[in-house]
Amino acid sequence: MQRKHFIQNSLLGGASLFTAGIAKASDNNGAKNSDKPFHLNYGIHDGMFKNSAGDDFIEQIKFGYDNGFRAIEDNGMMGRTPEEQQKIGDALAKFGMGMGVFVLNKGGNGANTLAAGMPEFVEIFLKGCRNAIDVSKRCGGKLTTVVPGDFERHLPMGIQTANVINALRKGVEILEPHGIIMVLEPLSDTPDLFLRTSDQAYAICKAVNSPSCKILFDMYHIQRNTGNVINNIDWSYDEISYFQIGNNPGRNEPTTGEMDYKNIFKHIYDKGFKGILGMEHGNAKPGKEGEMALIKAYRDSDNF
Repeated sequence: MQRKHFIQNSLLGGASLFTAGIAKASDNNGAKNSDKPFHLNYGIHDGMFKNSAGDDFIEQIKFGYDNGFRAIEDNGMMGRTPEEQQKIGDALAKFGMGMGVFVLNKGGNGANTLAAGMPEFVEIFLKGCRNAIDVSKRCGGKLTTVVPGDFERHLPMGIQTANVINALRKGVEILEPHGIIMVLEPLSDTPDLFLRTSDQAYAICKAVNSPSCKILFDMYHIQRNTGNVINNIDWSYDEISYFQIGNNPGRNEPTTGEMDYKNIFKHIYDKGFKGILGMEHGNAKPGKEGEMALIKAYRDSDNF
Protein backbone atom coordinates (compact mmCIF):
# COMPACT_ATOMS: atom_id res chain seq x y z
CA MET A 1 0.00 0.00 0.00
CA GLN A 2 1.29 3.48 -0.79
CA ARG A 3 2.56 5.35 2.27
CA LYS A 4 0.11 8.27 1.84
CA HIS A 5 -2.89 5.96 1.66
CA PHE A 6 -1.61 3.88 4.58
CA ILE A 7 -1.50 6.90 6.89
CA GLN A 8 -4.82 8.31 5.74
CA ASN A 9 -6.61 4.98 6.22
CA SER A 10 -5.11 4.45 9.68
CA LEU A 11 -6.04 7.92 10.87
CA LEU A 12 -9.52 7.97 9.40
CA GLY A 13 -10.23 4.50 10.78
CA GLY A 14 -9.32 5.72 14.27
CA ALA A 15 -11.30 8.95 13.96
CA SER A 16 -14.56 7.74 12.40
CA LEU A 17 -17.58 9.84 13.31
CA PHE A 18 -20.98 8.63 14.42
CA THR A 19 -23.37 8.23 11.50
CA ALA A 20 -26.86 9.74 11.46
CA GLY A 21 -29.60 7.71 13.08
CA ILE A 22 -27.56 6.30 15.98
CA ALA A 23 -29.14 7.26 19.28
CA LYS A 24 -27.62 9.98 21.44
CA ALA A 25 -25.86 8.58 24.49
CA SER A 26 -27.72 9.01 27.76
CA ASP A 27 -26.88 11.74 30.28
CA ASN A 28 -27.39 10.42 33.77
CA ASN A 29 -26.97 13.89 35.24
CA GLY A 30 -29.84 15.46 33.34
CA ALA A 31 -27.65 18.29 32.07
CA LYS A 32 -28.53 20.10 28.89
CA ASN A 33 -25.83 18.97 26.45
CA SER A 34 -25.11 19.42 22.78
CA ASP A 35 -23.96 16.39 20.83
CA LYS A 36 -22.79 18.52 17.92
CA PRO A 37 -19.26 17.37 17.02
CA PHE A 38 -16.42 19.88 17.04
CA HIS A 39 -14.55 20.97 13.93
CA LEU A 40 -11.57 18.89 15.11
CA ASN A 41 -11.63 15.48 16.75
CA TYR A 42 -10.63 16.02 20.39
CA GLY A 43 -9.95 12.93 22.51
CA ILE A 44 -10.90 12.82 26.20
CA HIS A 45 -9.10 10.68 28.78
CA ASP A 46 -10.06 8.66 31.83
CA GLY A 47 -10.88 10.90 34.79
CA MET A 48 -11.56 14.07 32.79
CA PHE A 49 -15.33 13.92 33.44
CA LYS A 50 -15.45 11.75 36.55
CA ASN A 51 -17.39 14.33 38.60
CA SER A 52 -20.15 14.51 36.01
CA ALA A 53 -20.24 10.88 34.87
CA GLY A 54 -18.70 8.85 37.70
CA ASP A 55 -15.53 6.78 37.94
CA ASP A 56 -16.48 4.27 35.23
CA PHE A 57 -14.55 5.19 32.10
CA ILE A 58 -17.33 3.84 29.87
CA GLU A 59 -19.80 6.26 31.46
CA GLN A 60 -17.28 9.07 30.96
CA ILE A 61 -17.03 8.09 27.28
CA LYS A 62 -20.83 8.32 27.00
CA PHE A 63 -20.78 11.71 28.69
CA GLY A 64 -18.04 12.90 26.36
CA TYR A 65 -20.09 11.79 23.36
CA ASP A 66 -23.14 13.65 24.66
CA ASN A 67 -21.01 16.79 24.75
CA GLY A 68 -19.68 16.48 21.21
CA PHE A 69 -16.39 14.64 21.74
CA ARG A 70 -15.81 11.81 19.31
CA ALA A 71 -12.55 10.23 20.49
CA ILE A 72 -10.53 9.17 23.51
CA GLU A 73 -6.91 8.53 24.32
CA ASP A 74 -5.64 6.25 27.06
CA ASN A 75 -1.96 6.36 27.92
CA GLY A 76 -2.35 3.45 30.31
CA MET A 77 -4.22 1.13 27.96
CA MET A 78 -1.40 -1.44 27.87
CA GLY A 79 -1.64 -1.72 31.66
CA ARG A 80 -5.34 -2.59 31.60
CA THR A 81 -6.58 -6.17 31.54
CA PRO A 82 -7.50 -7.64 28.15
CA GLU A 83 -11.13 -7.61 29.29
CA GLU A 84 -10.97 -3.88 30.04
CA GLN A 85 -9.29 -3.17 26.72
CA GLN A 86 -12.01 -5.07 24.87
CA LYS A 87 -14.78 -3.35 26.83
CA ILE A 88 -13.41 0.08 25.91
CA GLY A 89 -12.99 -0.95 22.29
CA ASP A 90 -16.56 -2.23 22.15
CA ALA A 91 -17.89 1.02 23.64
CA LEU A 92 -15.98 3.10 21.11
CA ALA A 93 -17.32 0.97 18.27
CA LYS A 94 -20.87 1.32 19.60
CA PHE A 95 -20.66 5.10 19.71
CA GLY A 96 -18.62 5.49 16.54
CA MET A 97 -15.75 7.11 18.42
CA GLY A 98 -12.05 6.99 17.62
CA MET A 99 -9.24 5.58 19.75
CA GLY A 100 -6.20 7.81 20.03
CA VAL A 101 -2.80 6.91 21.44
CA PHE A 102 -1.81 4.39 24.06
CA VAL A 103 1.74 4.40 25.42
CA LEU A 104 3.97 1.57 24.26
CA ASN A 105 5.55 -0.19 27.22
CA LYS A 106 9.32 -0.02 26.80
CA GLY A 107 10.36 0.09 30.43
CA GLY A 108 9.73 3.76 31.20
CA ASN A 109 10.44 7.07 29.51
CA GLY A 110 13.95 7.55 30.86
CA ALA A 111 15.05 4.00 31.63
CA ASN A 112 16.13 1.54 28.97
CA THR A 113 17.03 4.32 26.58
CA LEU A 114 17.22 3.38 22.92
CA ALA A 115 19.99 5.97 22.52
CA ALA A 116 22.39 3.58 24.28
CA GLY A 117 22.17 0.96 21.52
CA MET A 118 22.13 -1.85 24.09
CA PRO A 119 20.51 -5.06 22.75
CA GLU A 120 18.65 -5.74 26.00
CA PHE A 121 17.01 -2.29 25.88
CA VAL A 122 16.06 -2.74 22.24
CA GLU A 123 14.51 -6.13 23.01
CA ILE A 124 12.31 -4.59 25.73
CA PHE A 125 11.12 -2.07 23.15
CA LEU A 126 10.46 -4.78 20.54
CA LYS A 127 8.52 -6.83 23.09
CA GLY A 128 6.35 -3.75 23.63
CA CYS A 129 5.78 -3.55 19.88
CA ARG A 130 4.68 -7.17 19.75
CA ASN A 131 2.33 -6.68 22.72
CA ALA A 132 0.85 -3.60 21.07
CA ILE A 133 -0.59 -5.73 18.29
CA ASP A 134 -3.07 -7.54 20.54
CA VAL A 135 -3.87 -4.35 22.47
CA SER A 136 -4.63 -2.61 19.18
CA LYS A 137 -6.99 -5.39 18.11
CA ARG A 138 -8.94 -5.19 21.35
CA CYS A 139 -9.29 -1.42 21.74
CA GLY A 140 -9.25 -0.44 18.06
CA GLY A 141 -6.28 1.90 18.47
CA LYS A 142 -3.74 2.27 15.67
CA LEU A 143 -1.41 4.78 17.34
CA THR A 144 1.09 4.02 20.07
CA THR A 145 3.33 6.57 21.78
CA VAL A 146 7.08 5.94 21.86
CA VAL A 147 9.59 7.95 23.91
CA PRO A 148 13.16 6.82 23.13
CA GLY A 149 14.42 7.57 26.65
CA ASP A 150 17.24 9.63 28.13
CA PHE A 151 20.46 10.85 26.57
CA GLU A 152 23.32 8.36 26.77
CA ARG A 153 25.78 11.13 27.58
CA HIS A 154 29.01 9.18 27.14
CA LEU A 155 28.17 8.71 23.45
CA PRO A 156 28.34 11.38 20.71
CA MET A 157 24.96 12.74 19.64
CA GLY A 158 25.23 11.27 16.16
CA ILE A 159 25.83 7.79 17.54
CA GLN A 160 22.87 8.12 19.90
CA THR A 161 20.66 9.23 17.03
CA ALA A 162 21.79 6.30 14.89
CA ASN A 163 21.06 3.92 17.76
CA VAL A 164 17.52 5.28 18.06
CA ILE A 165 16.92 5.05 14.31
CA ASN A 166 18.16 1.45 14.18
CA ALA A 167 15.86 0.43 17.05
CA LEU A 168 12.86 2.14 15.50
CA ARG A 169 13.48 0.45 12.17
CA LYS A 170 13.25 -2.90 13.93
CA GLY A 171 10.05 -1.80 15.63
CA VAL A 172 8.28 -0.76 12.43
CA GLU A 173 9.01 -4.17 10.92
CA ILE A 174 6.70 -5.55 13.64
CA LEU A 175 4.03 -2.83 13.53
CA GLU A 176 3.74 -1.95 9.86
CA PRO A 177 2.03 -5.20 8.72
CA HIS A 178 -0.74 -4.48 11.26
CA GLY A 179 -1.27 -0.86 10.27
CA ILE A 180 -0.06 0.40 13.65
CA ILE A 181 1.82 3.70 13.82
CA MET A 182 4.35 4.47 16.54
CA VAL A 183 4.32 8.20 17.20
CA LEU A 184 7.49 9.74 18.63
CA GLU A 185 6.84 12.33 21.30
CA PRO A 186 9.29 15.15 22.07
CA LEU A 187 8.98 15.98 25.78
CA SER A 188 9.90 18.82 28.13
CA ASP A 189 9.65 16.96 31.46
CA THR A 190 13.38 16.85 32.16
CA PRO A 191 16.55 18.04 30.35
CA ASP A 192 17.75 14.42 30.36
CA LEU A 193 15.34 13.23 27.67
CA PHE A 194 16.88 12.50 24.28
CA LEU A 195 13.91 13.60 22.15
CA ARG A 196 12.94 17.22 22.85
CA THR A 197 12.03 19.03 19.62
CA SER A 198 9.78 18.44 16.63
CA ASP A 199 12.56 19.05 14.11
CA GLN A 200 14.63 16.34 15.80
CA ALA A 201 11.67 13.94 15.60
CA TYR A 202 11.15 14.95 11.97
CA ALA A 203 14.73 14.04 11.03
CA ILE A 204 14.42 10.67 12.77
CA CYS A 205 11.13 9.86 11.01
CA LYS A 206 12.67 10.70 7.65
CA ALA A 207 15.59 8.39 8.43
CA VAL A 208 13.36 5.51 9.57
CA ASN A 209 11.32 6.06 6.40
CA SER A 210 8.22 4.07 7.34
CA PRO A 211 4.49 4.84 7.47
CA SER A 212 4.61 3.27 10.94
CA CYS A 213 6.98 5.88 12.41
CA LYS A 214 5.54 9.38 12.75
CA ILE A 215 5.42 12.33 15.17
CA LEU A 216 3.21 12.94 18.17
CA PHE A 217 3.20 16.75 18.29
CA ASP A 218 2.39 17.61 21.90
CA MET A 219 1.81 21.36 21.76
CA TYR A 220 2.34 21.85 25.49
CA HIS A 221 5.82 20.32 25.35
CA ILE A 222 6.77 22.12 22.13
CA GLN A 223 5.68 25.44 23.65
CA ARG A 224 7.87 24.85 26.69
CA ASN A 225 10.92 23.67 24.75
CA THR A 226 10.94 25.93 21.71
CA GLY A 227 7.71 27.90 21.31
CA ASN A 228 6.89 28.91 17.72
CA VAL A 229 4.20 26.24 17.65
CA ILE A 230 2.48 27.07 14.35
CA ASN A 231 5.73 27.28 12.39
CA ASN A 232 6.92 24.02 13.93
CA ILE A 233 3.66 22.38 12.86
CA ASP A 234 4.19 23.60 9.30
CA TRP A 235 7.82 22.47 9.14
CA SER A 236 7.09 18.92 10.29
CA TYR A 237 3.47 18.51 9.21
CA ASP A 238 3.99 15.71 6.67
CA GLU A 239 5.35 13.50 9.47
CA ILE A 240 2.72 14.36 12.11
CA SER A 241 0.07 11.72 12.82
CA TYR A 242 -1.21 12.96 16.18
CA PHE A 243 -1.49 16.11 18.28
CA GLN A 244 -1.83 16.57 22.01
CA ILE A 245 -3.19 19.62 23.78
CA GLY A 246 -2.27 21.43 26.98
CA ASN A 247 -1.88 25.10 27.77
CA ASN A 248 1.20 26.62 29.35
CA PRO A 249 1.71 27.34 32.19
CA GLY A 250 -0.37 24.85 34.13
CA ARG A 251 -0.98 22.17 31.51
CA ASN A 252 -4.73 22.67 31.56
CA GLU A 253 -7.42 23.26 28.94
CA PRO A 254 -7.37 25.92 26.21
CA THR A 255 -8.05 29.54 27.34
CA THR A 256 -6.22 29.00 30.65
CA GLY A 257 -2.66 29.96 29.65
CA GLU A 258 -0.52 31.86 27.20
CA MET A 259 -1.26 29.75 24.11
CA ASP A 260 -3.90 30.96 21.64
CA TYR A 261 -5.50 27.63 20.90
CA LYS A 262 -8.29 29.13 18.82
CA ASN A 263 -5.69 30.24 16.26
CA ILE A 264 -3.75 26.98 16.58
CA PHE A 265 -6.85 24.80 16.14
CA LYS A 266 -7.99 26.79 13.12
CA HIS A 267 -4.51 26.44 11.61
CA ILE A 268 -4.59 22.67 12.06
CA TYR A 269 -8.14 22.50 10.70
CA ASP A 270 -7.23 24.59 7.65
CA LYS A 271 -4.35 22.21 6.92
CA GLY A 272 -6.92 19.44 6.57
CA PHE A 273 -5.94 17.33 9.58
CA LYS A 274 -8.42 14.46 10.03
CA GLY A 275 -6.89 12.65 12.99
CA ILE A 276 -7.32 12.90 16.74
CA LEU A 277 -6.04 15.63 19.07
CA GLY A 278 -5.57 14.12 22.52
CA MET A 279 -6.65 16.22 25.51
CA GLU A 280 -3.61 15.36 27.62
CA HIS A 281 -4.11 17.98 30.30
CA GLY A 282 -5.81 18.62 33.58
CA ASN A 283 -8.87 20.67 34.46
CA ALA A 284 -8.12 24.20 35.67
CA LYS A 285 -11.05 24.16 38.11
CA PRO A 286 -12.25 21.30 40.33
CA GLY A 287 -15.52 19.39 40.31
CA LYS A 288 -18.42 19.55 37.89
CA GLU A 289 -17.93 23.29 37.53
CA GLY A 290 -14.44 22.69 36.23
CA GLU A 291 -15.65 20.05 33.77
CA MET A 292 -18.31 22.39 32.39
CA ALA A 293 -15.68 25.13 32.11
CA LEU A 294 -13.46 22.74 30.17
CA ILE A 295 -16.24 21.95 27.69
CA LYS A 296 -16.94 25.66 27.26
CA ALA A 297 -13.23 26.32 26.66
CA TYR A 298 -13.23 23.79 23.82
CA ARG A 299 -16.45 25.22 22.36
CA ASP A 300 -14.95 28.72 22.45
CA SER A 301 -11.60 27.63 21.01
CA ASP A 302 -13.23 25.52 18.30
CA ASN A 303 -15.55 28.36 17.24
CA PHE A 304 -14.11 29.35 13.87
